[in-house]
Amino acid sequence: MIYALDSNIVSYMLNGDADVTAHYSQAFDDGGDVAIPPIVFYEIQRGLLARRLNKKLAEFDELYQNVLQVGFDITTWQKAAEIYASLCQQGKPIEDSDIFIAAYCIVNDFTLVTNNTRHFERVDGLKIVNWK
Repeated sequence: MIYALDSNIVSYMLNGDADVTAHYSQAFDDGGDVAIPPIVFYEIQRGLLARRLNKKLAEFDELYQNVLQVGFDITTWQKAAEIYASLCQQGKPIEDSDIFIAAYCIVNDFTLVTNNTRHFERVDGLKIVNWK
């Protein structure tokens, strides 16, 4: 199984959350892998840079080098547009960044790891787990 980390999970890891870090290690021990979606990379990087948290930035860079790096392609953008349209038609929109993360996971058949299950549960076909 491949897990894709949401921004809140990466933040917990950077802040030393023992439970999240244990789940992260267990994913590899179980023969799985971990990815960080490009939009999550952006969200974490911009926050650390804006606050000039250079030590945390170095920790994040190290974390990122040890995970699977899969980019967005046209299929991901198409899936994101479909998710957006579906959620709007249902009257249950979520933020674009969350839509991009969901599309990324669905297209790549990754399981999203998030503590924000309430928003992501609105997306059909998205596998979700909460390590917090």
